[in-house]
Amino acid sequence: MITTVVLATCDIHRVPETAQEIADLPEVSEVYSVAGDYDLVIMVRTREHEDIARVVTEGIARVEGVQRTQTLVAFKVYSRHDVEAIFSIGLEDEPA
Repeated sequence: MITTVVLATCDIHRVPETAQEIADLPEVSEVYSVAGDYDLVIMVRTREHEDIARVVTEGIARVEGVQRTQTLVAFKVYSRHDVEAIFSIGLEDEPA
């Protein structure tokens, strides 16, 4: 699975509607409304690299209200949950 983060600048008056329409795309797992240089952070998960271009250019970029996007492809996932699981191995078996 390929995880891609798409940062989007939107028409500020259409952020909720734009976010919901993007969230309805099948490859989009989450859409976050954020403060800062971008209005939305969009998490996209695809099986093939070729699908990323299709989702971004034919899906996200065509949603009314999207003005500009920047796409970041994740190489590796580091999650707090995974790190905690690694360090907690065997702790349940230790005597109190």
